[in-house]
Amino acid sequence: MSKSLFQKPIEIKISTVVAVSAILSTADRLALDAALAEMTGGTTDFFEDDLTVIDVAALPAGSGPVDWAGIIALLKKYRLNPVAVRNAPPSMAAEIAAHGLSLETATKPREEAEAAAPAPVKAAAPAPAAAPAAPAEGFPGNAGVMIIDTPVRAGQRIYARGCDLIITAVVNNGAEIIADGSIHVYNTLNGRALAGASGNAEARIFAMTMSPELVSIAGVYRTFEDGFPAEYARSPAQIRLVGDRIDILSVNSANRA
Repeated sequence: MSKSLFQKPIEIKISTVVAVSAILSTADRLALDAALAEMTGGTTDFFEDDLTVIDVAALPAGSGPVDWAGIIALLKKYRLNPVAVRNAPPSMAAEIAAHGLSLETATKPREEAEAAAPAPVKAAAPAPAAAPAAPAEGFPGNAGVMIIDTPVRAGQRIYARGCDLIITAVVNNGAEIIADGSIHVYNTLNGRALAGASGNAEARIFAMTMSPELVSIAGVYRTFEDGFPAEYARSPAQIRLVGDRIDILSVNSANRA
């Protein structure tokens, strides 16, 4: 019997999709254009059509109407693909929707919601409360780590949400690995590695052999068009954020670049 007879017309499965945040402190397109040009250094493939959430929380109060069509076009010029807007006041909702963007609404974690709910009344005296469990090691408050044992292929994207990422196989050129915590690669790291994706500036990137195209920690990028520094490329190295600068250090010494 034909296999097609057992296939469903459509299936919905949970998939991991990550978006970058474009945090606007001004709606002036000329200022934004200049800032993006400086950030990318004229590199046309600095971004790779990444899904983008526009965050307007930092816009000054009373800054006037936002030219959504112009800002969307500007971001697409730099190969950023806007899909949603975060922290928008209700007055912006209709215009945002008219431009095909979703509204991202923050939701309270389940623990907070449960804490806010009134406790049920009991006739008996309540038992002593248990001590809270300690968070897992690694990314603060995480539920563990994501471990990948197979090579990460070109075009593949892996996102460890809310935790550290451990990879024991090679990360190939053209692959992208992302973690809210730190990234540990016990092999060769090529491609793009983005740690602290949710803003954790204490996150780091570790690898046995470094040869990345791009690294990022908490949104601060560094590219290696001329190759990774030779003195760190063939030995275990780590990458960390110091202020607004990406530092490279040997795992075994205090040397850095």
